[in-house]
Amino acid sequence: MAYAKYFLSENKPRINPKTLKSIIEQALIEDTGKGDLTTLLMLPKNKKIKAKIIAKENFLLCGIDAARQVFKTVDRRLSFIQRIKEGRQVRNGEVIAVISGMAKSILGAERVALNLLALLSGIATKTNQFVKKIRPYKTKITDTRKTLPGLRELEKYAVRIAGGYNHRMRLDEMVLVKDNHLKILAGLTNLPEITKGCKVEIETQNLKEFRHVLNLQPDIIMLDNMRIKDIKEAVRIRNNTKFKKHKTLLEASGGIDLGNIKKYAATGVEIISVGELTDSLKSVDVSLEVI
Repeated sequence: MAYAKYFLSENKPRINPKTLKSIIEQALIEDTGKGDLTTLLMLPKNKKIKAKIIAKENFLLCGIDAARQVFKTVDRRLSFIQRIKEGRQVRNGEVIAVISGMAKSILGAERVALNLLALLSGIATKTNQFVKKIRPYKTKITDTRKTLPGLRELEKYAVRIAGGYNHRMRLDEMVLVKDNHLKILAGLTNLPEITKGCKVEIETQNLKEFRHVLNLQPDIIMLDNMRIKDIKEAVRIRNNTKFKKHKTLLEASGGIDLGNIKKYAATGVEIISVGELTDSLKSVDVSLEVI
């Protein structure tokens, strides 16, 4: 079954220009306030400089285009020469980009540009570690909605750059029935009929719930916090000839990390969702140094 039917992609890594513009403008307002007092008071008004963005560790580069946009938003006259392409591995000490122009403009854009570059590269680096870990398998790594407010589109872009997939960007993209919905409805047996045309995923927490939901033939069944042996059994049941015509995709979720993800991929599930990609953020170390 084609993954493109359920997820953003076949994960083309693009950012909506309007979204990026809005994020950058808001971040610059937040960072600058009424002006950079230190630069205004200490540096010559028309001083021009050259600076370089340097990697301080090894990582997968993501956000270089966003960084460029920050500098160009502050001052269109700035020269921004990119040395390494988006999505490529960067080594400690490598120069990622060189910026030339007015000192006040470069220093005014520095922190916002580096913050975005470091954050997105951190997400991409972690995602790529998960993707590489299960490379022999066809299982797809997806993110969740556990993102920083206002930065979801950028964070999910970083996941795609690294070879991961996006689950749903917003609540309006699919029906996803989770444990709290089921508690409110007083159980799976009280689920209303889902409107046709919607993508539907239903969460289950044990094999009894799984068997019930499989007969409803949703597009995806989430196997939440289930034991690996039970996930294997769920895959076996799903692969039964009775369900071949409508092959519901299976998603493993909960308690999955780099140490055990290979075991989950080996069960035969099509999807593994990992909240850690975006909810346990560790930015990479980059700096801007005046030449």
